[in-house]
Amino acid sequence: MTTLSRIRIGSAPDSWGVWFPEDPRQVPWERFLDEVSGSGYDWIELGPYGYLPTDPAVLRGETGRRGLSVSAGTVFTGLHRGPAVWDATWEHVASVARLTQAMGARHLVVIPSFWRDDKTGRIVEDRTLTAEQWRHLAAGTERLGREVRDRFGLRVVVHPHADTHIDTEENVTRFLDATDPELVSLCLDTGHYAYCGGDSLKLIETYGERLGYLHLKQVDPDILAGVRAQGTPFGEAVARGVMVEPPTGVPELAPVLTAAQRLDVDLFAIVEQDMYPCEPDRPRPIAERTRAFLRSCGA
Repeated sequence: MTTLSRIRIGSAPDSWGVWFPEDPRQVPWERFLDEVSGSGYDWIELGPYGYLPTDPAVLRGETGRRGLSVSAGTVFTGLHRGPAVWDATWEHVASVARLTQAMGARHLVVIPSFWRDDKTGRIVEDRTLTAEQWRHLAAGTERLGREVRDRFGLRVVVHPHADTHIDTEENVTRFLDATDPELVSLCLDTGHYAYCGGDSLKLIETYGERLGYLHLKQVDPDILAGVRAQGTPFGEAVARGVMVEPPTGVPELAPVLTAAQRLDVDLFAIVEQDMYPCEPDRPRPIAERTRAFLRSCGA
């Protein structure tokens, strides 16, 4: 078994069925912190801004007494829409980046906006970008990377995601080829990439120098086949159980972690099993089993 000395394992509110700052179907933030710590994780992400306390002093106290540290914050952006959205984008990003910095984290996970509404599944814009929109997306993300680095000391890691414009191998590699490696790194989510037909091992082998962060996730290939055939929105696919507990799905995580270790750089690998919405007692046992499985992989 390979010792994954460069990989730091964590979890996130996502693995407790948390997608939104406020939602009556989500567990209270105090319960998430209690259970993620009790499940054997030392690192967490902030999740949707406003779910965890946004006062750094309060959040430091709550995480500190549970032995938790923050690895990253997360933002959603629609930078393909051009310079007109910059001011509103920056207002949101700066709030999240400020809290992320205050918590001692060094990464900001950037997720492109959805072309389908994440709750209703309604199509809100074309799923294919024009050449001009690709230019806006690349230039806007580079600007974001520069501003976040210079003002907050954070590294932008862009997260390919289902039902966004950065999803398939073609679109992920197009985006990476169009952006400056000094300003924009990759957050590879193994589940989302598999969901969209990508091969995580191949991506690490070909674009390893761009990898700055990992999300560990698996999909059920049988459910995924049905989802693809029916054109099911991502939220509905999650409700059907397309994201599953490791090691029951694909891709295999041990080879991905080994390939990441070979890059010989320090990387966070954050467990995210999309489960919104879920019964409140479901996440913790899964989190405990997943942590034991990752230990068996050397992490």
